[in-house]
Amino acid sequence: MSKSRKKVTKCNTNSTHCMDNVHTKSSDSTEFAIKASHLHKSFRLPTERAAGLKQAIFNWLKGVKGYTEQKVLDDVSFEIKKGEFVGIVGRNGSGKSTLLKILAQIYYPEQGSVEINGTLVPFIELGVGFNPELTGRENVYLNGALLGFSHKEMDAMYEEIVQFAELEPFMDAKLKNYSSGMQVRLAFSIAIRAKGDILILDEVLAVGDAAFQDKCNKYFSSLKGSEQTVILVTHSMDNVRQFCNRAILIEKGKIATEGNPETVAKAYEGLWD
Repeated sequence: MSKSRKKVTKCNTNSTHCMDNVHTKSSDSTEFAIKASHLHKSFRLPTERAAGLKQAIFNWLKGVKGYTEQKVLDDVSFEIKKGEFVGIVGRNGSGKSTLLKILAQIYYPEQGSVEINGTLVPFIELGVGFNPELTGRENVYLNGALLGFSHKEMDAMYEEIVQFAELEPFMDAKLKNYSSGMQVRLAFSIAIRAKGDILILDEVLAVGDAAFQDKCNKYFSSLKGSEQTVILVTHSMDNVRQFCNRAILIEKGKIATEGNPETVAKAYEGLWD
């Protein structure tokens, strides 16, 4: 499949507005798969709600904003090479899921830039891109279209997706009649069989039954030495040690350490000492 793109998300450092530029570039022209430079991201958390116009004016005169600014990512930079299996770890609220959503262009940074060299397939939240009123078969093609694949390309992938998900008898049933476990299997199968250059996974091994998790483990083991780049967010240091050839620890919106998986795993475990 010749579906290689370089996506560049750039932000003016003096503005919160971002520009999303996509242009074609040979995937062999550079060794990196992802390059993040000086990423900053904040969210506004409401603290005081005005009961009416009079209260709103009073708050404004007092300088009460009604929200606090929570900085989620603070000057995060890293580079991931093609074929690497990178684990991103950190405590809840550290900013790792926000980082993945920026890489997947669900969120945009207020400052900084992201370069994606190749096609990217995200598996971040169950249900994203699914329509419960459509059948499993229709949702496979819908997801493929959202990921940028043509109907013909999805035709070529369809049988592999269904076989991996083990859902052959249910593909013409509406998705709303699927159990959550069946939806996970279908979504994960689409993600890994869509043949993207870069696969982004957020806590995928924390869902599904034991058989599904074992299937995930076998698939990840098969990726060692492959050309596909994988980014896995996880709280399991066993997974980091088993599958990753590099890891990044995020703490309070910053990269605390990165490098050897064993070193990063120990640093993560040391956060509770």
